[in-house]
Amino acid sequence: MAMPPLSALRAFEAAARHLSLTQAAGELNVTPGALSHQIRGLEDLLGVKLFERRVRSIALTSAGKQLYPGLQTGFAHIREAVASLDTAHAAHILVVSTSPGLTAKWLAPRLYRFGSAHPEIDVRISSTSANANFATDGIDLAVRNMPVDPAPDSALEFEKLVDITYIPVCSPRLLERFGPAKDARDLARLPLIHDESLAARGASPSWEKWFKATGVDDVDLRRGLRFNSADHALDAAGEGAGVLLSHDILAYEDLRNGRLVIPVKFGLPAGRTFSLVWAKGRKPSLAAQNFRRWIKQEADALDWRGIRGQ
Repeated sequence: MAMPPLSALRAFEAAARHLSLTQAAGELNVTPGALSHQIRGLEDLLGVKLFERRVRSIALTSAGKQLYPGLQTGFAHIREAVASLDTAHAAHILVVSTSPGLTAKWLAPRLYRFGSAHPEIDVRISSTSANANFATDGIDLAVRNMPVDPAPDSALEFEKLVDITYIPVCSPRLLERFGPAKDARDLARLPLIHDESLAARGASPSWEKWFKATGVDDVDLRRGLRFNSADHALDAAGEGAGVLLSHDILAYEDLRNGRLVIPVKFGLPAGRTFSLVWAKGRKPSLAAQNFRRWIKQEADALDWRGIRGQ
């Protein structure tokens, strides 16, 4: 006997599993009529009846009961084989969610080092400031600006990477144009830039807090450029548009290469950290473990000597 068409065998297996033409048709994305036609063709080819067709249901005949177990096992093996292939492929894909500012100013310039150390891992960066949904967004790890002591979360695990300090930064050209700033009072007369990228979460650097901590409280903070993107604010500062109060980590590369300087070396602890976040209870893949280890090493390797006057 010739091998029946695989599509007809698949139609029979689904109908036998559900004992419903409607449900089987829905699973296979065909109409019940098309499914019934495939099964009748299989019955004609085999020369036996596979189902007893009742008013509102179907039941396997003795021939159907004889055929079904072998086909059920065969299609289960096919599904498992396809799933294992997908799992093996997914094991080499790592999706990391970070904020646009951290991606552009800190992560992207050093990500090639992870790729060099782990060429077998396909890293995909999702840049967003929104909370990552690990259940629906396909995210493996996230890096987020968080309080130093975050509230316990039954669904998430946290691991601190680095504490955040707010520092003033500007282009050397700005100081050439306006003259050096010896203290916060001098800084108050310069054009100011405001980063409001995380204002809704109370995580944006605030000039009001910084000046208050230095003992200066009569600065007109209504003036100055305002950005809702941290990397855009840093770009504007680098072009000499004004002095920006920035997260120190985001400004690190521009400070290292001299595009930015710290005009008044007074850092204000933010009470916040950049932290790794992942789903609680999910066994981390080898790729995720390697990335966590690597990014912690990168954070630990930050060297502020010669930048903050240390």
